[in-house]
Amino acid sequence: MASSGKTSPIPAELIERYDRLIATQPEVVRKGATMPYTSVNGNMFSYLQDGHLVLRLPAEERTAFLDRYDTRLHETHGIVQKEYVDVPDTLFDDTDRLAGAFRAGYAYAASLRPKPTTRRTPSRS
Repeated sequence: MASSGKTSPIPAELIERYDRLIATQPEVVRKGATMPYTSVNGNMFSYLQDGHLVLRLPAEERTAFLDRYDTRLHETHGIVQKEYVDVPDTLFDDTDRLAGAFRAGYAYAASLRPKPTTRRTPSRS
């Protein structure tokens, strides 16, 4: 990964744990210098925020995940993100158990309409 000179305020141990989870899905690459995240076709499906993992899941998986792990929808800046769940820290510690939900998040994001890139094309001089 190319360095942009920015560093994440998230502890290295959490980023390493996140990287272990990402490695379970070989085609996924971690992005984001200050807020690590994963996406496919421009659709984000996981990220680290305030030292916690957040996953985007399809409706059926999301409902089962919320019940199974006694967690809640993710809230950020006072807004509930209806497709994202907070991953309990104990589950984040268990890559093998979490890998199935991570794969489901990837598959869901891949099924969504691709978002156009926002990268600027280099200007010609």
